[in-house]
Amino acid sequence: MVFSASSNKEAALKTKMALLGIKEADLEEKFIRSSGKGGQKVNKSSTCVYLKHKPTGIEVKCQKERSQVLNRFLARRILVNKIESLMLGKKAAEQRKIEKIRRQKRKRSRRAKEKMLRYKKMRSEKKELRKTPT
Repeated sequence: MVFSASSNKEAALKTKMALLGIKEADLEEKFIRSSGKGGQKVNKSSTCVYLKHKPTGIEVKCQKERSQVLNRFLARRILVNKIESLMLGKKAAEQRKIEKIRRQKRKRSRRAKEKMLRYKKMRSEKKELRKTPT
C-alpha cells in the first residue's frame, strides 16, 4: 500500500499496524462523496474514506483532505490509534482534550466562587493600602 505521505510516516504506520496485528484483509474500505469546503472537486469525486476493522467493529470516516490517497492514509492512522487505545485500555488523546475543555467550562460551585471572590477582595484591599496618599 503506497500513500502520498512521506515514506517515514508510511513505514511508521505499517510497523504500528504489524505490532497491533492489524491486517489489510481485516479492513473494509469504502469511498463516499465528501461534503463541505472544496467546491466542485469535492462534489464530483469520492474523496471521503470509510474504514471498518471487521474483528473489533471500529469504524472511521476521514475527509480532512481533498485527496483520496491522503485521506486513506489518515483514516488508517486514526483507526490504528483507536485500536491501540482500546487494546491498552487508556484514554485517547482526543478524549483527554475534550474532558479538559469540559472541566474548564464547568460552572464553579458556590463555595469555590465565594472563596475566589474573598481572595479577590483581599487582594484589592492589599493593593489599596499600597497607594500613596494624595
